[in-house]
Amino acid sequence: MAGDLKITLKRSVIGSTQKIKATVIGLGLIKTNRTIMRTDTPEIRGMINKVQHLVQVEEV
Repeated sequence: MAGDLKITLKRSVIGSTQKIKATVIGLGLIKTNRTIMRTDTPEIRGMINKVQHLVQVEEV
């Protein structure tokens, strides 16, 4: 888990619960098809697991 993750928001958060929206914003994703880089930590992995139906993750 020491690498980086490339996270892309692939689906809109419209219609999602407030917790899901807050998690996506907490990851740093604002608009669809935007990509961010995050360090691979257990906290980030937990957030990704919560919104795995909305994002695409690649290990870099």
